[in-house]
Parts: sequence; structure tokens; C-alpha cells
Amino acid sequence: MPPSFLFDLSLLNLNAEPIYDQATINQVNPQRFEMQQLDGILWQDTERHFILGYKEVTDREFWIRGHVPGRPLMPGVIMIEAAAQLICFYTKHALGTKGFIGFGGIDSAKFRSTVAPGSRLILLAHCTKITSRKHIFDVQGVVDGTMVFEATIMGLRV
Repeated sequence: MPPSFLFDLSLLNLNAEPIYDQATINQVNPQRFEMQQLDGILWQDTERHFILGYKEVTDREFWIRGHVPGRPLMPGVIMIEAAAQLICFYTKHALGTKGFIGFGGIDSAKFRSTVAPGSRLILLAHCTKITSRKHIFDVQGVVDGTMVFEATIMGLRV
């Protein structure tokens, strides 16, 4: 049985217009082209360090052709990348961390279900530790109310 969500999704409008759109994300995050895996931010709580974003998984994703022919499934590493981009945005935008934020590590990753084209991958994150050089977040991915992955990710100021 999966753990509970990091915060109560029933209190949020998951179909609302984003509070930060792709243009704003692009002002903060450096990823572009095929590696741009975060489409919008729907909600954040900067006092308790929560953020919720999303990735629209389309039939034009770069991995469709090869993962897996006839049954395209979003690779777990791309799910984690989307979550890492969410925490990078939060770290730089909400916490004001300067410089490049790199991927520092991952712990306790579990993949619980699949993500296919046509899905909206909802990304939840909670910052659990902040130091001058690193930020640690618990992250989860949700599709249609089902948790598809969970992990702990560390971002490092490089």
C-alpha cells in the first residue's frame, strides 16, 4: 500500500491555471528542448515548503518511439527528472538560492504505476532539509489520483 500523499490534493484545484507558467519556469530553470519536463506550477506553500507542479505527457515525447514500441511508458528516470526540475524551480524561485542547482542524489525511489501519453503527471514536493549548499525534498508523482512514484531527491548548489 502506498503512503499517503505529501499534502491533501482534494483541497487543491488540479485543473486550475498555473500560478507559474512555462515562460516563468524558463526564466528560472535551464532545461530546454527534450529535457524540459516541467510545464507549470499550480500551488506552493512557502512557509511549510510545499510545491505542486505538473508535466503534460503528450504523444510527442522524445522517448515514445523506443520506450516501449506499441506501449509507450514514461521512463522512471524522466519522472524523477520532472520532480528534480520542480525542486530546482522551488529552490531558486521561492528560497532565492543563487547559481546552478544540480542533481545531488536520490534515495528510496519506488515506482508504483505507469505513466502513458495523454496523462497529466502531478508532481508533489516537500522540502525537508535546507542548508547553504543542499536541499532535500520528498517527492511524489500522481496520475488520476494514483501515486505512480515516490522518492527523496537532493539538489546541490554547484
